[in-house]
Amino acid sequence: MTTHSLLAALPRPSRFLLAATALSLACGAALAQEKTLRIAMTAGDIPRTSGQPDQGFEGNRFTGIPMYDGLTQWDLSSATKSSVVIPDLAVSGAVDEKDKTKWIFKLRPGVKFHDGSAFNADAVVWNVNKVLDKEAAQFDPAQIGVTASRMPTLRTARKVDDLTVELVTSEPDSFLPINLTNLFMASPTHWAKKLAAVPASVTDKAERSKQAWAAFAADSSGTGPFKQDKFVARERLEMVKNPEYWDAKRRPKIDRVVLLPLPEASSRTAALMSGQVDWIEAPSPDALDTIKGRGFKLYQNLQPHIWPWQFSLLPDSPFKDKKVRQAANLCLNRTALKELLGGLMVEATGIAESGDPWRGNPTFQIKYDVPAAQKLMTEAGYSAAKPVKVKVQTSASGSGQMQPLPMNEYIQQSLKDCYFDVQFDVVEWNTLFSSWRLGAKDPGAHGAHATNVSAATMDPFFAMVRFVSTKAQPPVSNNWGYYSDPTTDAIVEKARTTFDEKQRDIALAQLQARIVDEAPFLFVAHDVGPRAMSAKVKGVVQPKSWFIDIATMSMD
Repeated sequence: MTTHSLLAALPRPSRFLLAATALSLACGAALAQEKTLRIAMTAGDIPRTSGQPDQGFEGNRFTGIPMYDGLTQWDLSSATKSSVVIPDLAVSGAVDEKDKTKWIFKLRPGVKFHDGSAFNADAVVWNVNKVLDKEAAQFDPAQIGVTASRMPTLRTARKVDDLTVELVTSEPDSFLPINLTNLFMASPTHWAKKLAAVPASVTDKAERSKQAWAAFAADSSGTGPFKQDKFVARERLEMVKNPEYWDAKRRPKIDRVVLLPLPEASSRTAALMSGQVDWIEAPSPDALDTIKGRGFKLYQNLQPHIWPWQFSLLPDSPFKDKKVRQAANLCLNRTALKELLGGLMVEATGIAESGDPWRGNPTFQIKYDVPAAQKLMTEAGYSAAKPVKVKVQTSASGSGQMQPLPMNEYIQQSLKDCYFDVQFDVVEWNTLFSSWRLGAKDPGAHGAHATNVSAATMDPFFAMVRFVSTKAQPPVSNNWGYYSDPTTDAIVEKARTTFDEKQRDIALAQLQARIVDEAPFLFVAHDVGPRAMSAKVKGVVQPKSWFIDIATMSMD
């Protein structure tokens, strides 16, 4: 039997471990002098490398932020302060006081893409058009879903001069600078070379663009602290340091980063313990004592994050009834779930918790109260003899999904006490994430009454607006369940058009209270982003963020 057929006959985790061992032996001599960091992700594949990553925000974490920059970025330098948006490739940005749909951004001079070409206003316009202008040669439908839904009001970009660009939104939107952290700048010059290499026999414009982007993804060019080196789909991505990175404070001390997709928690844990990787995301909760006992370091911090079920409010969904939604929230013992996860979660009683300026004063208090939940279910027409059947779509792994199968199985058992008969539709993570924007009506939802997609909540749009604004219904953004409420929409409009931060926080507190009262989610947990690393990895800052900065780390 050949080596290839032997590997093919093994289960995927075993194939990974053997392949990783072979990779380690084959590359050991060549990399002996390099400081190499090997990371096992929860993703089932390498996140897209063309500039707008897929695989959820794990993609931004591992192929977006390391290889690319946006006009703005998240400050990931502190483990104690909340992460805030700071300048990146734009040194400043301001809204036009006479027309609040227009923004002027001043760009950072002297920045180069990895291919040596200059970053300037033309590059910004080109990158906006790659996802918004269907007539542009570089338009890429594959990058729309993970970009346009994260900045839904951006409409056009115009060059003012080489270092000044004007961005125009469809309506006044104070969230725009935050949204722009998701628009990564790829090199137009490098892409043009890939387009020129597409055979002349390919005459269809869309197909030429598709092939150029595929070639770009295999040999990308951004402006970030790391540069793409080697790429094998579904197996590994290797990045090397960019010694000429424009920000001296973030010039990498690590020579090479190797990303490995390993969606099963037990396999990630085994890879760490055997020394095949230096860093794993979301270690197995039942292995935490062993991990720490062997000298590995466990990092965690409360993230702006929600792990929910997002309910469908379509006419055929039982969750259209607010009593059913509230009953589900009262029937879940989150304290016991936290024990199941080895303490690696914070119990969720909303999107924002006590002490947060967005908390507000909800009238519905989320807690564990089975009798109250049973009463609501009885009023809704259900009982032990007549349970309500609900289907929930989830994944077996993925960015921010924590431990989705054991968590969902626990919830399934917990909700039985309140007359819920829960079934699961388990799909691949990227499929689940992609269908999130398409909504509960889409055939890909398989008739599910709820979707279990964990979500970043670090800014007003990501935390709340994209889930509850009528304007954010599919396919615009992530209002998967078609929630629509005039009171909610009025609060959203007030918050979005308020440019004074304190006044905006007041409106956002009203919005959060309204969301808790209406309960369009089963609020389950906030993640603490657990990751385990070798003690060789130094300078690790676990910020209060979904993201983390590899560029400032070092290795013994």
